[in-house]
Amino acid sequence: MTSRQASWGLSRLRAPLNRWREEGASFQDGVLALVLALLAFAPTLSNIGAQIGDLPERPASVLSIALTLAQTLPLAARRRWPAACLAVVAAAFAAHQALGFATTFGSMGLYVALYSAGAHQVRFRRSTAAAASAGYVALAFVLNRLGSPLGVADFSAFYLTLAAIWLVGSSVCVRRSQEAERRRLAAEVATAAERARIARELHDVVTHHVTAMVVQADAAQFLITSAPERAGEGLVAVSDTGRRALRELRYLLGVLEATGESAAAEAARAERAPTLGRVTDLVEGARRSGQPVEFSEQGERRPQQVNVELAAYRVVQEALTNAMKHAAGQPTRVSVHHGGERIEITVITDGSAGSPQAAPVLHGPGPQGGRGLAGLRARVRMLDGQLGAGPRPEGGFEVRATIPTKPLQE
Repeated sequence: MTSRQASWGLSRLRAPLNRWREEGASFQDGVLALVLALLAFAPTLSNIGAQIGDLPERPASVLSIALTLAQTLPLAARRRWPAACLAVVAAAFAAHQALGFATTFGSMGLYVALYSAGAHQVRFRRSTAAAASAGYVALAFVLNRLGSPLGVADFSAFYLTLAAIWLVGSSVCVRRSQEAERRRLAAEVATAAERARIARELHDVVTHHVTAMVVQADAAQFLITSAPERAGEGLVAVSDTGRRALRELRYLLGVLEATGESAAAEAARAERAPTLGRVTDLVEGARRSGQPVEFSEQGERRPQQVNVELAAYRVVQEALTNAMKHAAGQPTRVSVHHGGERIEITVITDGSAGSPQAAPVLHGPGPQGGRGLAGLRARVRMLDGQLGAGPRPEGGFEVRATIPTKPLQE
């Protein structure tokens, strides 16, 4: 019973605190200035405040009340106009001290204004600090001329106190700037990573299907003159490949527009995502393009996470795309092995040693292949997997990938 009462009491305290945090800075600063102004006239707090000079005390008057309010009410703009707030509060404090009025709690406004200027003044920070220091030196000189019993050490000690408050605010400003820069850099890195991911997805989808459609269209063009009765099959294959490309592009666009959607919509997109179960569609499409492909699958296929299924699908897709593009008509063998902790994929395209088909270039210049191979390696590496690709000693080309798996519920 006691723990329930305690938690209920804490919840009652959190509610107003949360409402206070939700209010704007102007409202919060206005409340702070008003509270400090009211406390300045509380008799019990009359001995608490900033004080320098020790001049003979004068009785309170309308002018002293005005100077006290001038040290507190401007704090309502301490974050919006920190330099102006400090100038008004400091001038009122200096006049209050020089005229010898009694110390009030309102003089604490000087400390708050100094901290606010250090924490929130972005432009002309050095100029503001220099002007404040010069103003203090002038105040010390005036107080000394008016007969203040304080010496250089006393004025220096008070100045160091004010400087320490400014430095505390400055450290907050520096940390805030560093945090903003960190968030900016993190956003740039995330944006670059997202652009790279989108580029990989578009490359995988467009390159594979367009390559297949070009091969199928070339075959249909050849059959129109040599075997007209079979030309229709090639055109049907082009149409089917185009529809498959549109389906995958719609899925990709759905992923890109997924921000803020419900879990049900996310699940629906996952159902449309290319998966290992649809590798047979890739094999069938390659066969229709005239590529002799053998497909074998060992082990028990279990549901995997979407990124694992998609990565495995893309490995087969990219390997078949390169086989159709660089080793057209050469026998290709696709093997998928489902293990307990990983999926192993092997795609071998035959070719005689030293032939052009023995070491096809993977979409781009360079000894390590182009965007297709680089994108595959990055995708598999993100899943802690490995991908290797290169020519075989006996001729042909081999792509081999190992992708760690986890049960879907994890």
